[in-house]
Amino acid sequence: MKKLLLAAALFYSTFFFSQKNQDYLRISYTSVCCGPASEKPIISYLKEFKRKNQIRSLEILIQRGLGREGEFELYVGIDFLTNNQRKRLVRGLTASVSNQNNNKKSQNIGNINFDPADIAHREDLINAKNLTIYKK
Repeated sequence: MKKLLLAAALFYSTFFFSQKNQDYLRISYTSVCCGPASEKPIISYLKEFKRKNQIRSLEILIQRGLGREGEFELYVGIDFLTNNQRKRLVRGLTASVSNQNNNKKSQNIGNINFDPADIAHREDLINAKNLTIYKK
């Protein structure tokens, strides 16, 4: 009986403490003619931000298949960040996006759109198609 209660407590605590973000920052990758820009500079910034701020888990979702040329969107969970961390994240993402848009090698590469006021909520993402956890 004790083992059963212990197993049930472990099972429920796993779901209780799992990361469940409600709000996400949206980063859209669009295409001009020859495909979208690379997500690597943004992902490297997010990894560096996570390391510098000692964040255990930063949830990143990706939605692929939004267009014929490979357009996609990244969603970054922000619920478990403090207000100061959110401001620094938004400031850094804005700088990284504008830097990548301004330093394109070719004008045929698509743009990255980021609006800090464009918050995606969990209810919006529940029915989204091709939405997966970003793992790289």
